[in-house]
Amino acid sequence: PIPIVTYSPVLIPVWKNWWIRGILSLAMISGFFLIIYLGSFMLMLLVLSIQVKCYHEIITIGYRVYHSYDLPWFRSLSWYFLLCVNYFFYGETVADYFATFVQRREQLQFLIRYHRFISFALYLTGFCMFVLSLVKKHYRLQFYMFAWTHVTLLITVTQSHLVIQNLFEGMIWFLVPISSVICNDIAAYIFGFFFGRTPLIKLSPKKTWEGFIGGFFSTVVFGFIFSYFLAQHQYFVCPVEYNSETNRFVTECEPSELFQMKKYSVPPLLQAVLGWETVNMYPFQMHSFALSTFASLIGPFGGFFASGFKRAFKIKDFADTIPGHGGIMDRFDCQYLMATFVHVYITSFIRGPNPSKLLKQLLILQPEQQLSVYKTLKSHLVEKGILQPSLRG
Repeated sequence: PIPIVTYSPVLIPVWKNWWIRGILSLAMISGFFLIIYLGSFMLMLLVLSIQVKCYHEIITIGYRVYHSYDLPWFRSLSWYFLLCVNYFFYGETVADYFATFVQRREQLQFLIRYHRFISFALYLTGFCMFVLSLVKKHYRLQFYMFAWTHVTLLITVTQSHLVIQNLFEGMIWFLVPISSVICNDIAAYIFGFFFGRTPLIKLSPKKTWEGFIGGFFSTVVFGFIFSYFLAQHQYFVCPVEYNSETNRFVTECEPSELFQMKKYSVPPLLQAVLGWETVNMYPFQMHSFALSTFASLIGPFGGFFASGFKRAFKIKDFADTIPGHGGIMDRFDCQYLMATFVHVYITSFIRGPNPSKLLKQLLILQPEQQLSVYKTLKSHLVEKGILQPSLRG
């Protein structure tokens, strides 16, 4: 008798979905590497594009849920508020990082000088338009949607702005956190697919403890190794600065101590296992452990939050932009939480006074203000004994 091979009708769709997710994941990763090669400006455009798409997906859910009420101006005001908030945040970035460029263009000086007033005036216009759009019998619903818009702005625009702030500190602060989240997502899916038995959380029935633990160890190892390779190149470790003379972003510098190889003593307990008394590594690799740990232990809660949101509105995905993955927001729900942590981590444990940025701000001042700063600094250096009183400058 000829043996007949049968396939479970349940396994075929599962494997098909696994292949679709895998192929598209490789395609997205390849595209991401291409954008990295093209430079910081393209990465900023990518972040902005993802922000707009995520905002669109969340706002569209609100529109679909409440569209039968035909609320006036809801969509127009939602996009108007997005424009206002982006104008404010990106204007702050231009004033902070491109001061020299702005100083050379009179038309931009006015916009920067009164940037916050202009931003407030734009927002106030939208606020008044919302009040004028209120319709009797739908007041409560309209205020629901007003709150919906602002929470969406908080989640998408604010967090994407922090991503760009991290990028300016050095591309490595952008790549390691993002790659750690991606690695954790892939590793947790693979471990859960092959070994998952114990449910992790009710919000996401497919998430398992096996996938969660496997994803953690995989992410920590990946972050440690990935940081080692990135820390060797100025392109990834130098702060991103704008060169007004060449009109391009540059990443050239003398790497800080974080990216200079150092020798560390191995703890006694590990010496017996590894057989090493010392190990050479970059200090940043120690920080990568903190980033990877957050990405694998706390980062998934961004995904759980998104799962609860989708369950509340009885939808499977935010959209169907990426086959097998859902919408853009389905792929980046953990990234926004990660961006906030990285920004807080840098400002708390890494960032110190930046002489280059301070100098740019001093160059914007009026001559008499610069002279006042010079005299104050000279007096301070004399009191500290760094500068001799007899010197004249």
